[in-house]
Amino acid sequence: MTTEKPMINTENIVQDILTSIEREREREIIARRYGLFDRKETLEQIGELLGITRERVRQLEKTVMTRLRSTSTNLPHMAETAATLLAAVEEAGETARITTLGDRLTAENTRTDQSRLAFLAELAPGISTIPDDDNFYQSVGNTDIHDQAAIKTEVAKLVKTISEAGKPIKTQEVTKMAGMPNDMYTAALASTSKQLATLNGRWGLVKWPTVNPKNIRDKIYVILAENGKHMHFNEIAESIKESDFKRKDVTTQAIHNELIKDKRFVLIGRGIYALREWGYKKGTVADIISEVLREAGEPLHRDEIVKRVLKSRFVKETTILLNLQSKPQFKRVAKATYELAE
Repeated sequence: MTTEKPMINTENIVQDILTSIEREREREIIARRYGLFDRKETLEQIGELLGITRERVRQLEKTVMTRLRSTSTNLPHMAETAATLLAAVEEAGETARITTLGDRLTAENTRTDQSRLAFLAELAPGISTIPDDDNFYQSVGNTDIHDQAAIKTEVAKLVKTISEAGKPIKTQEVTKMAGMPNDMYTAALASTSKQLATLNGRWGLVKWPTVNPKNIRDKIYVILAENGKHMHFNEIAESIKESDFKRKDVTTQAIHNELIKDKRFVLIGRGIYALREWGYKKGTVADIISEVLREAGEPLHRDEIVKRVLKSRFVKETTILLNLQSKPQFKRVAKATYELAE
């Protein structure tokens, strides 16, 4: 038996709250500033529409919102709305982005739904609000757990912890390193920050391509790193299509082209690529044989040469033997034993 999630009819609730505002001009200002029926408008746009200065619009907005907050317990539907919002916030981990609440509490989670939820959260007792800015997504929190300042402090601690780790780390590790109470609490806080991103269960700085890949090359890198071993470019293309990346409608040819151009990737076989950081180097099979013999500093039996080359190239043994026998840089010095001709 499934339990239906609680829903909020944001349009009806907002309409009834606006009706409680006596002056039509003040209702217009609140509706337009918060985007309750259309896109949000600036102080200048509203002032021009109503024939007043932007400063007067700001004053009226502040006055009306202060009045609404002071009488919030008497506003239409506010008691049940606040309870529903708070329950959703607690379920999310005591903090939640408005987009997350919209997904939990509205049928379509439109931009207007999100704007209405943000407006209702501003009025709801027990809810802390975080405005959208350069560092934070528009979010809310449980005031009993942390107010706006405390949320920002906790998030700053997460950013510092992840930054000092120097690489993407799992939520459990972040929780332990930052001294957070639990993983859900950690993930909820981290999701409010525009400085952090997550991918495949790991958190990192938004500027790190391993958690926030912005182009095809970054996505290829993430796929190979997650797989942990070499892959054919067709496999890489298929993995990208099946991934959680935001944009994954790329052609196999485009992926192959990026593999060829990016120095992070090394061709180690026919259409097979690996990461340079795994110890692979660019070069032909003959180049790898030369390096093996140069590092050995002495002649090697062909079986030993094959064994060492196969550590860095995914090719057939016959390909290695053919290079040994046909390339002028290799000289046979005994039965099945070779050295560099130079």
